[in-house]
Amino acid sequence: MGKNITTSRKIFRYDNGEMTQQEDQMATEFPLTVMVNGEEFVTLVCSPDSLEELVIGFLASEGVIRFKNEIKRFTIDESLGFAYVDLVSSKKLVLKDYTKRVIGSCCGKGRHFYFQQDVKTAKTAIDGVTITPENCLALMRDMQKNSKLFRHTGGVHNAALCSTDKLIAVRSDIGRHNALDKLYGYCLLHQVPVRDKLIVFSGRISSEVLLKAAKIGVSAVISKSAPTELAIQMAEELNIMTIGFARNRSFNVYTHHERIQLT
Repeated sequence: MGKNITTSRKIFRYDNGEMTQQEDQMATEFPLTVMVNGEEFVTLVCSPDSLEELVIGFLASEGVIRFKNEIKRFTIDESLGFAYVDLVSSKKLVLKDYTKRVIGSCCGKGRHFYFQQDVKTAKTAIDGVTITPENCLALMRDMQKNSKLFRHTGGVHNAALCSTDKLIAVRSDIGRHNALDKLYGYCLLHQVPVRDKLIVFSGRISSEVLLKAAKIGVSAVISKSAPTELAIQMAEELNIMTIGFARNRSFNVYTHHERIQLT
């Protein structure tokens, strides 16, 4: 049996002058240590579901793999909190080798990449997906409705891989980056074409989140929250449409507004 993604605990709630005892559901934090070719690579603190997708998505995001067929063997021991990944390549991997700060360049531009692997793995969107305002807002509503873990705990981030009119996969995690890595792993495991897809996201669009989306290969990110200035710079350079504050009946378009189809 897998780990429970929520834990029940008795709490005291103050409301309108009264204190009452209630039972509350909280999101579980689970440390998962990833072993690659027999060596400890990283420990991910995550929600304990979709763990194979998480590990594969993380390794792809870090540039360790590009395709699922580069993995020879994959096993998870949830009781001990370990994932074992044997690659076709026998090269020894050290995480610090994947986190060297650099500024890369492409087409004469100095991009604001933090790490060496970002230069290699972030993809410039080729096909700029277009979408109606109604579908933007509907996808955000549908993602929130489909996250039972968020409704029960309020303690996780949600991310969804979508076409322009429907959800394809929804993942939740205590870590916003983990939720995106789970989607990346889903795409690799199921060989989902991503150039015409977009990401709907519950959290802030930071530069790291934007890079995750670029590594997956989508051409648009729709968020319930705000973007950062650096994320917008990156989105311009990577040809990714960014939408923030998608709530109720409005949103802000920060890059590539021409892809919004007004009726």
